[in-house]
Amino acid sequence: MDYGTVISRSFEYTKDALVGKWMQWVILAVLSLVQALTLSLVPLLSGYAVRVLGGKTPAPEIDDWGRLFVDGWKMNIIMLIYMLPAILVFLVLGGIGAIGLLANEAAGGDPTAAGAAALSLLGGFLLAGLVALVMAFIALFALLRFAHTDSLGEAFNFGAILSHIGKLGWGTWIIAVIVLFIVALVYGFVVGLVSWIPFLGWLIALFLNAAFVVFYSRYLAQVYEDTPAPA
Repeated sequence: MDYGTVISRSFEYTKDALVGKWMQWVILAVLSLVQALTLSLVPLLSGYAVRVLGGKTPAPEIDDWGRLFVDGWKMNIIMLIYMLPAILVFLVLGGIGAIGLLANEAAGGDPTAAGAAALSLLGGFLLAGLVALVMAFIALFALLRFAHTDSLGEAFNFGAILSHIGKLGWGTWIIAVIVLFIVALVYGFVVGLVSWIPFLGWLIALFLNAAFVVFYSRYLAQVYEDTPAPA
C-alpha cells in the first residue's frame, strides 16, 4: 500500500469538502465544540465521521441530524464494548493491588506486602494498556465495517472483521494505523502552537479539529476499501 498516496488523497478529499464550502466547515467546527463540551454525549461530529468512514464520495452533506446523533452514539457504544476487556483487566488486577495497599496500610504497613500490591497495580495498568492497544486495532476496523454496512451488529461480526484484516494484511493495517498516529502527532503539535495565538487560537483549533476528523475518516476508509470486504 502506498501510504503517501492515501494521505495525499485524504488531504484532497478534505480540501474539497471544506475549502470554499465555508458554512459546512463552520457547522463542523461548532459540532466539534459541542461534542467536546458535552464529553461526546452529543456526538454529532462522530456521526458525520461515520458517513465519511463509510466511503461516501464526495464528502457528504451535513443533514439528517437525528441520524448523525444516533450514528455518533453507535460509534461510542462500539468503542466502549471493544474496550471492555481492557477495563475489566484493570479493574481486576488493579483492584487487587489497590485493595492490597489499603489493607496493608490498615495493618501497619509491611514493605514486602506493599511492594507486591504496588506491582499488582502496575501490572494491571500495563496489561490493560496492552489489551487496549490490541483491541483498538480491531475496534477501528469494526467501526469501518459498521460504517460501510450501516449495521451495528456487523461491528461485532468478528469472523468477517478478522478475515478482512487478514486479506488486507495485519502488517498493512498496523502500519496504516501507525502512519495515521504519526500524522496525528504532527497535527497535535501544530494545533498546540496555534492555540497560543491570542484570542483566535482556540477558534482556529476548532476548525482544524473539524478538518482532521474528515481527513482521518477518509484515510481509514481508503485503507479499508483497498481489499474487498467478505460478506
